[in-house]
Amino acid sequence: MRDLDPGASPLHFFGSEVRRAREAAGITLAEFGALVPCDGSTVSRIEAGLLSPTERFAATCDETFPQMGGWFTRFYQDSRKWNGPYPPWFLDWVEIENRATVIRWYEPLLIPGLIQTPEYARAVLGWGPGDGVDLDERVAARLNRQLIFDRETPPEVWILLGESVLGYCVGSADVMRKQIDHLSEMAHRPRVTIQVVSGSAGAYGGLSGAFAIASADASDTAVYLETGVQGMVIRDPKLINKASSMFDHLRAEAQPRSQTPEILSRAGEIWNE
Repeated sequence: MRDLDPGASPLHFFGSEVRRAREAAGITLAEFGALVPCDGSTVSRIEAGLLSPTERFAATCDETFPQMGGWFTRFYQDSRKWNGPYPPWFLDWVEIENRATVIRWYEPLLIPGLIQTPEYARAVLGWGPGDGVDLDERVAARLNRQLIFDRETPPEVWILLGESVLGYCVGSADVMRKQIDHLSEMAHRPRVTIQVVSGSAGAYGGLSGAFAIASADASDTAVYLETGVQGMVIRDPKLINKASSMFDHLRAEAQPRSQTPEILSRAGEIWNE
């Protein structure tokens, strides 16, 4: 059983209250999961602050623990406003990203946020209608995620980029020059691997969209899927295995790591013209 720090985040506080009420009622994880319905492991992850509850989960808590006077649903609804620069659906991913020992990321359209420069991030986040969060705050939050590279033992990060990513102008030519230079610097880090998937490689399965896989340990793995509307964090073992298999197939089609410096150098020359 994982020790909790209820003050660490709304997720931890919510989870600690669920565990306290469930144990006081003498209900097992599996029994409570059957009420939601969900797996007992899902209940465990929510109690541990590793997974955001759904509105249905909060409502089940109120139905099962009426002595709380509807606290769970009220807290769930109020906490949606406390996420700061991160949308609610992204919080699970930020948490596992912070714990991860291995991160695998495939991007066919954009540079992943973990290795974006401030200028590139601003161009991406500043596009389209705002969401009520200050742009400076959103950029700072994205760059803050990159602090995982400064940990005493940083995660092993493996990034596959679609070849078109390097030639698609985001912001301006100057923004792209700085971004390509940053990619070259990151590619020289011992625990970072960047490979390019050629447009002629025939890796058509990867055209369906970006995805990432983050693992803290064998039992704590999640997949992040990007869509045109919002991202999705998935913990279904079958889908995790499917994403892992797709990543391995894309990696097999990618240019060797040893060729990455040359590929980035050629891309940089385009933006210097």
